[in-house]
Amino acid sequence: MRLPKPRGGLSEWLVARLGEPGLTGSAPGADSWDDESISLWTLHELSFRGFEDADDRAEWDPDLLGVRRDLETALEERLRARWSASDASAAAAPSPAEVPSALEAIVAADDGPSLADRVRRHADRDQVLELLRQRSVYHLKESDPSAFVVPRLPVRAKAALMALQFDEYGDGDPNRLHSHLFARGLEAVGLRAEYGAYVDDAIPENLEMNNAGSLLGLHRRLRGAAMGHLAAFEMTSSLPSRKMVQGLERLGLDGPMSAYYDEHVEADAIHEHLAARDICGTLAEDEPDQAVEILFGAWTCLDVEARFATAMLGVWEEQS
Repeated sequence: MRLPKPRGGLSEWLVARLGEPGLTGSAPGADSWDDESISLWTLHELSFRGFEDADDRAEWDPDLLGVRRDLETALEERLRARWSASDASAAAAPSPAEVPSALEAIVAADDGPSLADRVRRHADRDQVLELLRQRSVYHLKESDPSAFVVPRLPVRAKAALMALQFDEYGDGDPNRLHSHLFARGLEAVGLRAEYGAYVDDAIPENLEMNNAGSLLGLHRRLRGAAMGHLAAFEMTSSLPSRKMVQGLERLGLDGPMSAYYDEHVEADAIHEHLAARDICGTLAEDEPDQAVEILFGAWTCLDVEARFATAMLGVWEEQS
């Protein structure tokens, strides 16, 4: 993957700095949310697959880490401000034993728009292909942000997370790796399947959704939030995956792309219990201070997804 196209002064400076490590000078401020979002995504990506036109040592460049810290601080402040204003945060802090049921309550209260329902019923072929391009920014990475959390958990939560991750990574079979299944689906519907292929097309709401997951996964202090984020994702993906299968079949886009979502209909129904009880429940019991953080992460997962869905539906309405 090559460095993304700049979207403003900050990302232009960042791409130039990564492309020519000898450059000096302070980073400018971001020109827009779009500029800020692609910059943070780029800095996070240095800790994942990196870029073929950037030096791998840039991951630990002190100046770039300072920029990343500032961008992450701004993102976390936005996420926590939205959480603090929500009804979910106003509820009494749960005891560790109440965390699984509190997660279920947050999921049950979610009333965000459903892209999967739109795909199942009304979306046309071009809209679905655009959605798949947007989703590829995450799905070609899939569970990688959660993998950073493994060494940071107590033994019971660690074992449960590894059980879930083993499934996400294909039970040891590279051909069943979930990210690989998605790549095969992209190829089958005529889209590019290489990692990061469509990041230049990603809307800022999509970038923020991805940045939030990476932020939580990359920081040990946010381990509880990362696992709450994972739990909410697993608890809300089985039914939408079934709807995606139905929509893809309606449009003649079934085959490998449908197979990816069909895999998640069954897998995520199992993962729901594993994530809510065996990961988050035991984490809260072993580290009670993480209980509220787990709920913050879960609510944030649903919030950024709803914002992305609202933005995509808005784009589709403008096109119709």
